[in-house]
Amino acid sequence: MADLKTTITRRMSPMLAPLLAALLLTACSSIPELKAPALDMPSAFKESSEPLQAADGTRWKVAQPAEGQARGDWWLAFNDANLTALIREATDANATLAVAAARVKQARALAGISAADRAPQVGAGMGAQRSRNSGVSRGLADDAAVAPGNVYQARLTASYELDLFGRVAANVSAANADAAASEATYKSVLLALQADVAQTYFKLRETDAELATLARTVDLRTQSVKVNQSRYDNGDIGEFDLARARTELSTVRAEAIGLQRQRVQFEHALAVLLGKPAAMFSADVNPLVESSLLPAIPAGLPSALLERRPDITAAQRAMIAANARIGVAKTAMYPSLSLTGGLGTESGSGGNLFNWSARSWVLGALLSMPIIDGGRNKANVARSEAVLEESVASYRQNVLVAFAEVEDNLAGLRILAGQTEQIDAAVVSARRSADLAQKLYDAGRSSYLDLLDAQRNLAAVERNAVQLRGDRAVTTVALIRSLGGGWQ
Repeated sequence: MADLKTTITRRMSPMLAPLLAALLLTACSSIPELKAPALDMPSAFKESSEPLQAADGTRWKVAQPAEGQARGDWWLAFNDANLTALIREATDANATLAVAAARVKQARALAGISAADRAPQVGAGMGAQRSRNSGVSRGLADDAAVAPGNVYQARLTASYELDLFGRVAANVSAANADAAASEATYKSVLLALQADVAQTYFKLRETDAELATLARTVDLRTQSVKVNQSRYDNGDIGEFDLARARTELSTVRAEAIGLQRQRVQFEHALAVLLGKPAAMFSADVNPLVESSLLPAIPAGLPSALLERRPDITAAQRAMIAANARIGVAKTAMYPSLSLTGGLGTESGSGGNLFNWSARSWVLGALLSMPIIDGGRNKANVARSEAVLEESVASYRQNVLVAFAEVEDNLAGLRILAGQTEQIDAAVVSARRSADLAQKLYDAGRSSYLDLLDAQRNLAAVERNAVQLRGDRAVTTVALIRSLGGGWQ
């Protein structure tokens, strides 16, 4: 810095030298220090059996994004080859993910544009011009004959802005933070896509399992209609029981048809996630059976896992970018110094263009600063500071939402586990009750309404068990997503 000051002050006008020396001595970064927002985070999740601490034993660490940590293929924990194939296909072809990837390229290019301001700008050009000036412009009479002339030029130009108060550096810092935020957003979109594929896939399988349950009920109702029709023909029962059996059969068939509509919607949603037209995709029937294995959630998940969440990282990078733009806004209130230069030749004849005698050159320095701007620059600084306040609040909100989502999903899995335990016991009892009701009805010791009541109860309990199975799979995926992609 001292050498640069000495060189400039020797070559510039003595009147400007003291001012330039003072400016160079005071030149520094214009970016204010970014203070991490205060977050009163609990040391443990309410739904966790052990305190949640970071790897170093501390509580939640602010502004230390770890989205770059390897998450691995978390979906492999479900041991489902079909799910693995679907997620990989979606990663390759999803349109929303392609949009996010394009935005990352844009942000990186903008960062490169900002970084280019750090280097001198050098250009070259050649040209030719033929013109005729008026006689008056040469001090002659209006009607004086002036011959047209040719001018040939070749020039090399250069310009450079001395970053006295860190405007260029602050702009580069902001652009780099924007690029990092864009990359984190891409990872957030990727994680959301993978989770959406998995959740839609499990909902589709849950629907297949419900349809299988209804199909068994339809077979049972069909057999019941046949038996009641035979007994009615033989005069053993009245028309009431036969009509009731037919009503139950039609009702269950209507439920199955309605569930088919739901399955089609899940299938179409999965097609969109895979980047395929709905008409060109069909999912095989694959019921979510009891033997389907779900990954076990370990106790005492470390809170450091949340630091890998890409949405938290994006919010943190947005804070850095907003803080850097305060520096950019402040530098507009200070002087700026630009150095320019040009070297070339100029001749009236193309043959003499590159002769040494046709040379021309220019060197210049421009020091400029605002004097009266109507408060524009001050207002721009205030706006930049307000943007930082907004980004800080957004960061705080993202962290709070992240903790709430983990709590929700941990609680959901705990409650669903208890429900599943009870519903499994209910299925055993309902099946026994339906079997006994059938035997009593066949022996003529109970009414058909008693049999229908037992069968309806069994169908409802079995369907509830299937739905809980699907809910547990979907909630497990949601927990993985809320933790930033797993817990390894």
